[in-house]
Amino acid sequence: MTDLVPLPLIHEARPGVFAAGPDLVIGADGDARPAAWLLRDVLAGAGVGAGVVPADDPAAAVVLRLTDPVRDSPEGYRLAVAPDGVLIEGGTAAALARAVQTFRQLLPPAALRRTADAGAEPHTVACCLIEDAPRFRWRGVHLDVARHFMPVPFVLKLIDVAALHRLNVLHLHLTDDQGWRLEVPSRPRLTEIGAWRDETVVGRNTGEFDGTPHGGFYSVGDLREIVAYAAQRHVTVVPEIDLPGHVQAALAAYPELGNTGEPVAVRRTWGISDHVLAPTDDALGFAREVLRTVLDVFPGPWIHLGGDEVPRTEWRASPAAAARAAELGLGSVDELQSWFLRRLHDDVTAAGRRVVGWDEVVDDGGMPADTVVMAWRNLAKGGEALAAGHEVVLAPCEVTYFDYYQSADPAEPLAAGPVVPVEDVAAWEPAARIDPALLPRVLGVQGQLWTEYMPTPDAVEYMAFPRLSALAEVGWTAADRREPTDLLRRLRTHQQRLDALDVRHRPLDGGG
Repeated sequence: MTDLVPLPLIHEARPGVFAAGPDLVIGADGDARPAAWLLRDVLAGAGVGAGVVPADDPAAAVVLRLTDPVRDSPEGYRLAVAPDGVLIEGGTAAALARAVQTFRQLLPPAALRRTADAGAEPHTVACCLIEDAPRFRWRGVHLDVARHFMPVPFVLKLIDVAALHRLNVLHLHLTDDQGWRLEVPSRPRLTEIGAWRDETVVGRNTGEFDGTPHGGFYSVGDLREIVAYAAQRHVTVVPEIDLPGHVQAALAAYPELGNTGEPVAVRRTWGISDHVLAPTDDALGFAREVLRTVLDVFPGPWIHLGGDEVPRTEWRASPAAAARAAELGLGSVDELQSWFLRRLHDDVTAAGRRVVGWDEVVDDGGMPADTVVMAWRNLAKGGEALAAGHEVVLAPCEVTYFDYYQSADPAEPLAAGPVVPVEDVAAWEPAARIDPALLPRVLGVQGQLWTEYMPTPDAVEYMAFPRLSALAEVGWTAADRREPTDLLRRLRTHQQRLDALDVRHRPLDGGG
């Protein structure tokens, strides 16, 4: 099987096959060893691979080596499969980890499956030479765990499947009006109260409710496990704490941080709450307190502060907010969001990290130019952010929101928006409407899984795949190598890999 997703830059077939069985020995030294153990571990369930030895051990049939960068890329790699062995080379540990995922796809799907008779027969790999490197630095998947909580085992599974597609970012949306999922030891009410809602609206805000409490949260230990698991696969976890709006769950726990001080409940319906943090030193101190935990638990370079969909309703009705805006010399209360986020930006950057925000952070006073902007409302917002000097992740709702319908078939499960078929994702060219002079500041692309209508891991998988598979190729493969029709053909083979990994997905012909 050679229908790889994403498509490598070079994939040359060569004569013969390589047999990988239970006695397979992997060789690596130094910083190449973690990738070798990753390869051994991901194949162990199918009985492939006996262990890791030094690279020069004669028993090593698969050897991983650190070399000069391949194609001048920190993630570039070279993979040569011959009848008598496999050589994997790259300039960094991340490059070797990407090659490991490609080697997984070269094996038959049975090698991805955990089976009782694992290793009964060797798995064969067609001999070939692959040389490869990514188009974009940021190739992400966003998972909203605030609207519906997702258990740790599923988050780990999603990381593994993302890595198989050579995605390298998991954006974890941890807080919103409908639930707070991050343990903050100094603020226990956030998870005692804010992590739980009494019930959930049925359908699209019908006024009917299911009568079933819903909630959950990740302990600090859970999050460290997720981060470590992702790091083994060279996937960066980007935590999002949405501020200063989307905070009704936090205000249910600490109503004194709001503009009215009145008690509120964790939101049971979808949509945007008017309840936002007050522009006070106490609210700012609360946000800083949360960020101290975030910075401690998540070691990656990016911290997402949200900044989207912040109604000004309460601020405009509040004499205290108007007085604070005047005290700060702001033109109106509308600029309080920028003031609030800029203070948190100072804290994040002082810790050596970078702030990420949704594209609204460019509005009403904006943010410092080193803020990464996630352009979601449309591609034009990405262009505006680029022109303002920001680096940008392209995440336009019209093609990367995978909570939208996959087809117009009435049998599709309830979804949030219009139709975004896999064909549109496969055909998307991110650079098509971007000024070529600004393209170097496009960090990459990301697919979004908002979970209002995805109450279970099974539902998330169905909405994610195969669209996330297609987006992985958009983010990885050079534009002149991509051909949407060919990608759709390869996805038919790729579905067998998803089946082997027990990943639910929408069949390309519909149904499912």
